[in-house]
Amino acid sequence: MKKIIIGIMGPGESATSTDLENAYQLGQLIAQAGWILLTGGRNVGVMEAANQGAKAANGLTIGILPGNDTRGISESVDIAIVTDMGNARNNINILSSDVIIACGMGTGTASEIALALKADKSVILLNDSAESKVFFEKLATAKIFVVENVVEAIAQTGKILANSTGNSR
Repeated sequence: MKKIIIGIMGPGESATSTDLENAYQLGQLIAQAGWILLTGGRNVGVMEAANQGAKAANGLTIGILPGNDTRGISESVDIAIVTDMGNARNNINILSSDVIIACGMGTGTASEIALALKADKSVILLNDSAESKVFFEKLATAKIFVVENVVEAIAQTGKILANSTGNSR
């Protein structure tokens, strides 16, 4: 049976303390749901916090790395995918995820959301930027889901999965 992969995308060095708290909690809840976590794999920002949260709940984590080796990888990544593709790896992040949760906002995150929409993937927005919410909602009303907190994000993930696969696992 195919395993469900949830991608958490978000800023690295520019992540806010709220982004980090949300990412950690998302990682925990994804693991508790029995889903696999996919991130950009690095040891900074939302990637690091989400991976740490998933590992705290005994979850499985995948990191899609930008370079040609594992330097800078989160110690909480179980499976490292080395791409040597730089930012082009963002498309791998998106295409490999069943649902994408954008936790925070930065230029890389915005590019991942745009790639997800082009690939007809559902994206859950969890951030404090009213501008980004309005912008992305106007681009793809049916595929963007704005939530206010981590619990709503996980509940929306379950709904999206149930609508696409007939169940949430």
